[in-house]
Amino acid sequence: MSAEQSAVVNGPSNGDNPHAPLIPEVLSARAAATPSAVALVSGSQILTYRELELQANQLAHHLLAMGVGPDVLVGVCLERSPALVVAALAIMKAGGGYVPLDPDYPAERLKFMLEDADSPILITGQGIGDRIGGGGWRTVDIDQDAAWIASNPATPPSATISGRNLAYVIYTSGSTGRPKGVQITHDSLLNLISWHQRAFGISPVDRVSQVASIGFDAAVWEVWPSLTAGASLHFPGEAIRIAPKPLRDWLVAERITVSFVPTPLAEALIALDWPSETALRFLLTGGDTLHDYPPSNLPFVLVNNYGPTECTVVATSGAVPPTENPDGPPSIGYPIDNFQIYILDEQLQEVPVNSVGELHIGGRGLARGYLNHPDLDAQKFIANPFSHTPGDRLYKTGDLARYLPDGQIAFVGRIDDQIKVRGYRIEPEEIATLLNRYEGIAASLVVARKDSSGDPRLIAYLVPTAEAKLTHTSLQEYLRKYLPDYMVPAAFVRVAALPTVASGKIDRSALPIPRAENTIGDEVRNAPSTPVEEKVVRILSELLRIEKIGVNDNFFLLGGHSLLGTQLIARARDCFGVELALRTVFDAPTAAELSANIEQLLRRDRPDAAD
Repeated sequence: MSAEQSAVVNGPSNGDNPHAPLIPEVLSARAAATPSAVALVSGSQILTYRELELQANQLAHHLLAMGVGPDVLVGVCLERSPALVVAALAIMKAGGGYVPLDPDYPAERLKFMLEDADSPILITGQGIGDRIGGGGWRTVDIDQDAAWIASNPATPPSATISGRNLAYVIYTSGSTGRPKGVQITHDSLLNLISWHQRAFGISPVDRVSQVASIGFDAAVWEVWPSLTAGASLHFPGEAIRIAPKPLRDWLVAERITVSFVPTPLAEALIALDWPSETALRFLLTGGDTLHDYPPSNLPFVLVNNYGPTECTVVATSGAVPPTENPDGPPSIGYPIDNFQIYILDEQLQEVPVNSVGELHIGGRGLARGYLNHPDLDAQKFIANPFSHTPGDRLYKTGDLARYLPDGQIAFVGRIDDQIKVRGYRIEPEEIATLLNRYEGIAASLVVARKDSSGDPRLIAYLVPTAEAKLTHTSLQEYLRKYLPDYMVPAAFVRVAALPTVASGKIDRSALPIPRAENTIGDEVRNAPSTPVEEKVVRILSELLRIEKIGVNDNFFLLGGHSLLGTQLIARARDCFGVELALRTVFDAPTAAELSANIEQLLRRDRPDAAD
């Protein structure tokens, strides 16, 4: 890393402007100044700043006529695309706050979020809205209603909003068994934008990737700092954004200069070979504990970031230098502009350098609080004992950390049972609450266990009733009605009782390791009948760390996910010499179906190889 780049990432704050224009004003000015500059790119679809402004203005007028105004929350359920950005900007132009809803989430979860946010309107399209019908909201389908929307004025609407109004509400896992909404204001979002543009020198020449899922708050970070700086935002395809080698090739080919990727993907990317020269300046990561340091020949800067959703995405940030003999994982850097980090003991006293305490965050980027949860606000957002300014608060993260002698911060772990899987924050109690409602389960506990490769997997421990008839597939299908895939346990372990210590608390150290004899499976497991099926079953068994797999067992219902899907493709390539598409894994997720696809490829490429 050059001295210039080091200063960019870790330089001092240049202050902030409390009267800075809001996102709608900034983008209107961008469209007026550089109307033909490229704003959004997705494959062959390109939107200039003028087109982004025009489409967002027309939709904003439409929303205003439907009653959207300050602090009115509007749901947005669209695929990652330019249309998603248009919709979110239109909501802000109309004065409202947007609620990003991942179309991959179960319908029941999406309906709960819309009802909890009291959203009068849902913006959707591409047939997605059909899955979420039946609520008290009106639906705007950007495809079916395109002509109606386009009939509205293309001029900016006259909505009155301030920095104290909501920009968005994003939902995270909740310990009560339901997700909870975090309220972020325009002021908090502007702090993220101003820091990011200063720290990474974002300008109109930058080309930024949009990789994060829309339900992950990192998507907020990718979009608004880039567009308000006049940069172009580029959307890789679904199969590309989760596969390390294709993503590397796309980043190089598209001349991306700044990219965010979740931690596991960042670790995979920095382990790859890169061309000596690439346009990529910064690879940003966060969402989980970073374990690896970059090699010395990496042609860009790796930046590790930390921040709960309650603190508008990022609270600390720091470049990760190449290190030959590290004495621990990379730090989470320094506090970003206008944030204060306190590491405190139980009496809210600061602990000495290198001592462990709970990480508390104060500053301009704090959320307004939780939607409809004043009791939780009182627990997590406390008065700042180190400030003399009335109303100043600290957010209690529940994370354990320590200050290093050079002022950087080292993440240590959690105080409570909250866990991270593939960058997503998960309250295991939300999963256990649902399991306890299932017929035949007397009690349950959900934990994260690392498999032999070091990846965390959700494991559910169940105390079944005497008459229970539980199967792996039925349990996962039940949970998938309410939970996104990343929250569904990979394995269910049968126990006679949950182990406890003398005080009555759960003794997690006494929980048994999942084994074939204690793990709940399915009654019927079809054995492989061909050599190809035998090899595919063996590959799946090794990837999923499950001893017995039938040819009709679903890869995803057994705990598979997209990152494991890319490993499955690599194993199939090494074993059979064929190239499966990631889409094939999603469409044909059983060993039998995968084997049939492999045999078809073998017959096409090498007619004698499938025999």
